[in-house]
Amino acid sequence: MPVCWLNGSFVAEQDASVSIFDRGLLFGDGVYEVAAVLNGRLLDADRHLMRLARSLAAIGIPHTQSTATWLGVMQQLATQNGVSEGLVYLQVTRGVAERDFPFPVNATPTMFAYARPKLLQADPNASGVRLLSVPDMRWMRCDIKSTSMLAQVLAKQSARASGAFEAMMHEDGLVTEGGSSNLWIVNDGVVQTRPLANDILAGITRDVVLELAHAAGVPVRERAFTVTQAKAAGECFMSSATSFILPVTTIDDDHVSGGAPGPVTVRLRAAYLERAGQLTR
Repeated sequence: MPVCWLNGSFVAEQDASVSIFDRGLLFGDGVYEVAAVLNGRLLDADRHLMRLARSLAAIGIPHTQSTATWLGVMQQLATQNGVSEGLVYLQVTRGVAERDFPFPVNATPTMFAYARPKLLQADPNASGVRLLSVPDMRWMRCDIKSTSMLAQVLAKQSARASGAFEAMMHEDGLVTEGGSSNLWIVNDGVVQTRPLANDILAGITRDVVLELAHAAGVPVRERAFTVTQAKAAGECFMSSATSFILPVTTIDDDHVSGGAPGPVTVRLRAAYLERAGQLTR
């Protein structure tokens, strides 16, 4: 029976419940993180928890758990649920209060986490995925990993309905990011991705990709690009905590990189897997 963690206790998932007055349910008033599990161990969870702290501070929710506590909870969930490869999800909301838009006084945050298996190293999508370009309808603070994700839900549902794996969101012609990923193009061996600002999430995997590219001597340019430029690029790929690096071989109905993973993408994915394996031995 799967076990989750809720407000300080490990309980069977079927027995876990939260109030109908929780502000996460009423307003999407909360933040979350997802960390990968490989070889039964957490991958880059410390980086995810640093971002969790930033998100909590940005919306004024008290950060009541130490990094050590969260790490212990996340690892125990993976171990107790037998997840050798997959993910751990955690969420913090502002807590339970009567429904009113302003912050309640002295609300206690609601916290929970759970683990799930997922293929990461032998991801069947590693041969290439299709993206669907859609308008970016989100708010002005996309750098906060908020649970208010209706725009991403609609974007990813449009992608799913069209047979695509992920959405490529764009604003004023410029690509922002995927529905739950950062997006990249490669031209003449130079990797390009949108620079960090409040209009995209600072992806943990994005940071690692930049580090791996620099270590491998692959030039990187942090500059926005258009959907048209992405379709015409030599290569395109996406990155996220539970997809690692996946080649993009089709955008809408246009093939990228001849419809096959490009050499830089393949090289970076291999480097990512090697690093992940070393960190989780």
